[in-house]
Amino acid sequence: MEERQIICTACPVGCRLIVKLDAGQVLSIAGNRCQRGVTYGRQEALAPQRMVASTVRVVNGFHPLLPVYTNGTVPKAKIPEVLAEIRKVELTAPVKYKSVVIPNVLGTGVDVIASRDMPAI
Repeated sequence: MEERQIICTACPVGCRLIVKLDAGQVLSIAGNRCQRGVTYGRQEALAPQRMVASTVRVVNGFHPLLPVYTNGTVPKAKIPEVLAEIRKVELTAPVKYKSVVIPNVLGTGVDVIASRDMPAI
């Protein structure tokens, strides 16, 4: 049996979760003050997910880089691959806020989107 200690980030409280695992199955989760802690603990122990934020190059833009982020979570193990895909992108200004920069990145069902407007110069 394995025991993992995880700090929950599902809400501002930051509970210290104790997740007990056996053969890849969650046996119990303790230390949570709300139901979101149970969901977060199970997800984090079995298949951690994260949102990704980065920048892409912009040609003819007011700034040379445009901040982007994923509109959902991707598997933590795929983050380096997602960042590699983001680094390949070069946009031409103008770009509108929440424009899809990379649809369905790596087949995850998650889009990379612009987090601000980028006017042309």
